[in-house]
Formats: sequence, C-alpha cells, structure tokens
Amino acid sequence: MGDLEDSVCSPVKVRDREVVGAVPAAGRSRRLGLLPCSKELFPVGIVTDTETGKPRPKVAAEYLLDRLKSAGVTKTYVIIRDGKWDIPAYFGDGRRIGMDLAYVVISGSCGPPDSVDRAYSFIKDHIVAFGFPDILLEPPVLFQQLLARLDKGTSEVVLGLFPAAHDCRAMDMIEYDAHGRVQAVVLKPETTHLKFAWACAVWTPEFTRFLHEFMRSDKNNFGADLRIDAQGDVPVGAVFRSAVEGGMPVECVPFPSGSYIDIGTPADLAKPLKAGTDLLVCEIAHVEPQALFDFLSSRKVTRLILTHASPEIAAEIETVLTVARK
Repeated sequence: MGDLEDSVCSPVKVRDREVVGAVPAAGRSRRLGLLPCSKELFPVGIVTDTETGKPRPKVAAEYLLDRLKSAGVTKTYVIIRDGKWDIPAYFGDGRRIGMDLAYVVISGSCGPPDSVDRAYSFIKDHIVAFGFPDILLEPPVLFQQLLARLDKGTSEVVLGLFPAAHDCRAMDMIEYDAHGRVQAVVLKPETTHLKFAWACAVWTPEFTRFLHEFMRSDKNNFGADLRIDAQGDVPVGAVFRSAVEGGMPVECVPFPSGSYIDIGTPADLAKPLKAGTDLLVCEIAHVEPQALFDFLSSRKVTRLILTHASPEIAAEIETVLTVARK
C-alpha cells in the first residue's frame, strides 16, 4: 500500500474533521433501456493517462472525482448496486486517479439519499462532499468554495447553486436570501420565479444524522409527494427541504457563471463544444436526432458516439446514422 499512500495527499479537514466524498451510483437507469455499461462509465472526453502517457477516454464519473480531488478530498465512498461491478473494475482502488476509493454494495435503493444512507457507518463522523456521478460541474474550484463556506460554522449544509438550464419541472429550485441562507427548497415545480437549482453539496455529521433519521422514519411510507423523480425515487432535495423546514441552518454558494452539463440536450452541449472536440458522446433519449445534428453541423466534432437510443430510434438507427454522416 506504500505506493498508494505516496500517490494521495493529506486529506483536507473542515472544523477539524476529515472531508470524504459520497457518490451514489446505485441507480438502474430504467428509462434509458438496456445499456452496455453503467452510465457513470460513459466516455465523455479524452485525457492523457498519467501512467502510460497515452490518450484514454475520460468517463462521466471521473469529472466529479476530479472536482473532489481538487478540493483536497482523498477518500470517496461510491455506493453501487449489486451487479454494477464494472464501476469498481474500472476505477479499482482509485490509485490511477490519485484518490482512495471504497465501494458500498447494496441490493437496491429508493433513491440517492437512501444510497448515501447505506454508507452511514463510514461517513457519520466526517464532513461529506456530495455530487452526482453523471453531472459534469463547473467551475473546478466549486467544492473548495462550498467547504470554505461550511468552515465558517454558521450552517450544517452548504448547497452549490447553478443557473437552471433545464425545465424547472426536472429540478429542485432554491430560494435564498442576500446572505446566502436557504429559505426554501422547491421540488420540481411546474412554474417558478426562482433562477437557481442545487447540483452538489457539503454537510456536517449533524446533517448526516438527520438524513439517517429521515430515511428510517418513513422508509416504507414515502408518498407520491416525495417519489417525484422520473423513476419514482426519493430525491435528495426532499431531505434538504425537510431540514430547512425543521430549522436546520442551510446555506448556499451560487455560481452564476457556473454550469452543470447534461449531455442529453443540445443547449448544454454549446459551451463545452465552443472550441470543438475530438470525441463527443451524446444521449439521444431526450432529443430528436435531427435537432442534434443541426446543432452540431456548425461545430467541429471529429467522432460522435450516440447512446441511450429509444426503441423507436433504435429501430431506425441506420437511417439516423446516414443523416449523421451528412
């Protein structure tokens, strides 16, 4: 283990507690159909491998791990569902990316907060840095800023806020005051005047205990008001909302120029594709192929990989590929 210890720096601490990452990766992606691998491992870029010096694919989850590592996080718990063995097979113990990785294997989950709670015994005494492994976040220093805010000691949770880039009905919108104190968490509203949604967070052991009790209190009786995600999962935002309504101090750091990238929509592809790319991996479950190709026609993309095709698109895939090559 000596080489591993040499490859990982000393862990960052906040309020005299080590910061650890918590990454939920136990989902089944039912609405996306049969996939060749876990969605967390879809390649979304090319990087130079530090060991071989050769180009290699950079997978979706690696972007989040990079953000955590940049903030000084040296240990991350990845919660996976039984059967998603491709994730530990790919990342291993984290040596290659310079971070200690541990895997908590569960049989099933009713949503990301449930997944995180399964790691309770490992994370309960630490500051937790949380993010989704299929969301690409900017700026690179975002977790540093969230941890600096948490270190002030005036809150138990700090949310990272980003301009709402999608339909608000798919997002948890945040109302906050001029001092960055969260006033309300609005789960996937039909309409809203709010401009920012949360996409990552850091929190203290006090909130970890709150989440643990939240999941235990009603675990088998979550109603339709909580199971509002596309797959019927309980969202993490429901726990944040309960904490705010219960008087727990929750603060936020808005990133007005920040972004989180959903590679399934053309609008979110505009910024990363501004300078062109050698490889683009794009979901076509949520966008018409012709609209995607029209969008890409004025941009330099050397290779395009299409994933998450619906049954209807898959049935016409040869036609789709012909149009794509024009």
